[in-house]
Amino acid sequence: MDHLIEPHGGTLVNLLVDGGRAAELRAASRDWPSWSLTPRQLCDLELLLNGGFSPLQGFMTRGDYESVRDDMRLRSGLLWPVPVTLDLTEDVARELRPGACLALRDGEGFMLAVLHVEETWRPELGLEESRPWRAGGRVEGIQLPIHYDFRAERATPGELRKEFARMGWRRVVAFATESPMHRAQHEMALCAAKLAQANVLIQPLVGQAETGDLEHYTRVHCYQALLAHFPQHTARLAVLPLAMRRAGPREVLWHALVHKNHGCTHIAVAPDLAAASGGAAAALELARRHAAELGVGVVPVEDLVYVEDLDAYVPAGEAPRGARVLHLSDADLRLRLAEGRDIPEWFTFPEVAAVLRHSHPPRRRQGFTVFLTGLSGAGKSTVANVLLVKFLEMGGRPVTLLDGDIVRRHLSSELGFSREHRDINIRRIGFVAAEITKNGGIAICAPIAPYAQVRREVRQMVERGGGFILVHVRTPLEVCEQRDRKGLYAKARAGLVKEFTGISDPYEEPEDADVVLDTSELTPEQAAQEVLLHLERQGYVGVDGAA
Repeated sequence: MDHLIEPHGGTLVNLLVDGGRAAELRAASRDWPSWSLTPRQLCDLELLLNGGFSPLQGFMTRGDYESVRDDMRLRSGLLWPVPVTLDLTEDVARELRPGACLALRDGEGFMLAVLHVEETWRPELGLEESRPWRAGGRVEGIQLPIHYDFRAERATPGELRKEFARMGWRRVVAFATESPMHRAQHEMALCAAKLAQANVLIQPLVGQAETGDLEHYTRVHCYQALLAHFPQHTARLAVLPLAMRRAGPREVLWHALVHKNHGCTHIAVAPDLAAASGGAAAALELARRHAAELGVGVVPVEDLVYVEDLDAYVPAGEAPRGARVLHLSDADLRLRLAEGRDIPEWFTFPEVAAVLRHSHPPRRRQGFTVFLTGLSGAGKSTVANVLLVKFLEMGGRPVTLLDGDIVRRHLSSELGFSREHRDINIRRIGFVAAEITKNGGIAICAPIAPYAQVRREVRQMVERGGGFILVHVRTPLEVCEQRDRKGLYAKARAGLVKEFTGISDPYEEPEDADVVLDTSELTPEQAAQEVLLHLERQGYVGVDGAA
């Protein structure tokens, strides 16, 4: 493999120990403290163990962290633009002393590695509450994080290098992306390969997902469908468990070094990577200044647009004057999928469109949650029961009612009514509703849910798998008190019931409600009909009445 590019620092690191040492570490770990790794930390650990972060031998100590932060260099002087640290809670960090061992475990408790602690510290920059403690030191790996998906696409740096050598690939350009690749991105990858005179390694990032991201299962299926449109034996797909840092221009340098460790001689700076790096110009200028140390060719790729008159993609600045340029934004694509409309072939390949349609059916076939919030006595439960009957009458989807009293009885009987317990109760409702929604059902929720932040959390949970409709039942307080069958308002005003919403505890009115109802002016049937009309306008129920 002499013709392959050298890893950063000259040696591809492998922190995985042999079977005998792994058994020793497992046995000794019974007496060690443990840390359950976050999704980002799992990504970092995997790239430490398999050499993707060569030459790092573990999580950075304070000296390396500060040197990288200030000068983009390890204390050895080697270029490295982004800190890789292990953040811990204060109580765990304070228990660790130099020479201690910390067992690093995944979410299911499997021990993946051990951190030989050299030091713990707290960065000086930032607000007190935003500064986590950190532990640094050498890592010994017992096993890589366990993945059951796309195993053929999860090649380690060492495996990719062997494959490149076997295929005779001397020049390889990495095309990293967080989004599905359509015709424009396909053309960009071909342009990058032509400029670098190289083969293409498509390396989609499957690290820590952000809110609104398309889950990686769909994205990888899209990339697999796209491979057939590259010339035979010129492109390879390998997912990269890298958690983006959004570190500005440094991000491109960091990606370049990681791709270099995977055997790539070049990296394409496409528009989405440039955007994550604060703009292509600044990233390319930083790469130019460090080109000799970087050792990787940085290939700028212009944004392309489709010109209908030419039936071709051209650089955005080269479209003929007066020509009709067609554009489909991410929002337009999502809307077409939601409404079940065609996706034009000039925009994406039919195979990719089929994957997207399979993973994102039109709204009339998606599950959804109707989340009613409002004061006690506002009419939430009554409207929810009317909706339950209406949805059951329509048929087509299973329907579940998660009323406040029902949930308190079956899911949250041990909880009180403090803010902490109320938030736990609403998160439980949100979790169940999200599961119902992603499996194509309808969840009707009717808690008080007085706090805006936890309502936003529930929306985010549910919208990963379907629709979320927030209904504010904004019935005036005096009307709610008049309806008080249990006498709770009277007890609250007398001080007998503590932390009662609307009296001794606040109700934060939603600013993001999709439907607002006042049941002092609407009958339960009329209120339910307003919700149904909104669902129809959004495409979740059909004009023929079918759910």
